[in-house]
Amino acid sequence: MTYIRVRLGAGVLGLALVGGLAAAPTASAAAAAPATVEEQRLDQTAPQEILRRSGFDTVATGFARALERAGSFGQAERVVAGQGARLWQRAVDRAQGRGPAGGDLSRDDDRPLYWARLGMTREVRQWEPEFGLTDTQRASLLAELEENSRGENTIRYPHAKGVKRILLTGFDPFTLDRDVRISNPSGATALALDGTTIQTADGPARIETTVFPVRWQDFAQGTVERTLRRQLPRVDLFTTVSQGRVGRFDVERTNGAWRGGFPDNENVSRTETIPVTDPASQPQWTSTTLPYARIVAAATGRFPVYDHTSVTEIPAGGTDPVVRPDGPTAGSTARAGGGGDYLSNEIAYRATLLRDRLGLHDSLPGGHVHTPVLQFGTGNTDPATGTVTDPEFVQNRLDIIAQVRAIVTVAVSGAGR
Repeated sequence: MTYIRVRLGAGVLGLALVGGLAAAPTASAAAAAPATVEEQRLDQTAPQEILRRSGFDTVATGFARALERAGSFGQAERVVAGQGARLWQRAVDRAQGRGPAGGDLSRDDDRPLYWARLGMTREVRQWEPEFGLTDTQRASLLAELEENSRGENTIRYPHAKGVKRILLTGFDPFTLDRDVRISNPSGATALALDGTTIQTADGPARIETTVFPVRWQDFAQGTVERTLRRQLPRVDLFTTVSQGRVGRFDVERTNGAWRGGFPDNENVSRTETIPVTDPASQPQWTSTTLPYARIVAAATGRFPVYDHTSVTEIPAGGTDPVVRPDGPTAGSTARAGGGGDYLSNEIAYRATLLRDRLGLHDSLPGGHVHTPVLQFGTGNTDPATGTVTDPEFVQNRLDIIAQVRAIVTVAVSGAGR
């Protein structure tokens, strides 16, 4: 399988896949796959309203028509890669005020990208082309769609001297069975900052971003490492970002090698040591190299920012978990990092472990920042009767985005190799 770069729209590069010969019809061609738990939520009222009020309600149908015109697996790969990249760029453009808003939903909203992507993956899952499609081929198309629609293949930095490079990651919305209206401010921040340049005390810095799924399996299959491995040696600072506690930002000091089992967006639970390559050399803990003292001391926005040091461990020789406010003790086994035991902690653990395995611990500032919980306005907290947006909800998200930008600006000042 050969990769080529194709130019999409206004100078945006996307990955296309050039397949070989068309896959011949075969008796082993697989039937359409059922919709996933995530995709099944699409049919609820709130997701449909979010798509309609952003103009993203036609994304899946347009994608389906393009797929139907594909006469071979190779053509289907090119459709999936190209349209996935266009979806990402469309979401970034909307968030940054370029092009039509498509409706009255505020531009800072991350949810149109999330729900439109699920509409596209459902189309791939249910597609039964005349040329036949094996389970392996369908899985390959789904992987290409995920990568291209999450910004993983469009991370590019200018070659100009004196411009620092920042990598920032966000997440999809989650806990959607509790409230399907939920937005994730980390994903919204990623869309707002992708490809932007900020001015720091040391000059300009370019930010590139990507948004990860909230699924245990994707992390076990190495999506974080595949995306970050090529980037970390080239950047001056990285930060993974996720939604954390109410009313506060946290710079997480320590990350633990443990999955605590909270259900993901597929309602799958995992309680185990975080699975990584070369587990024999896997540490129980990794640490931030972000300049946490400088970040906490700076005036970055309306929410307080904390240097969060607490972890939960099983002490060496012990059997029961113990909370340690000042971080882990020697020889202990992780049960929760500063960022907990969910995928927020796991992305921080994986990214910082990769940093260390690449020999960059002493030269690359990087770690995890938890944002405040994005809250709906007073009187709009009931998922059954509430609206999908309100002025306070929008202002909260805008304030969080602005404060992440300010935190990153402080963090990258003085960084460099």
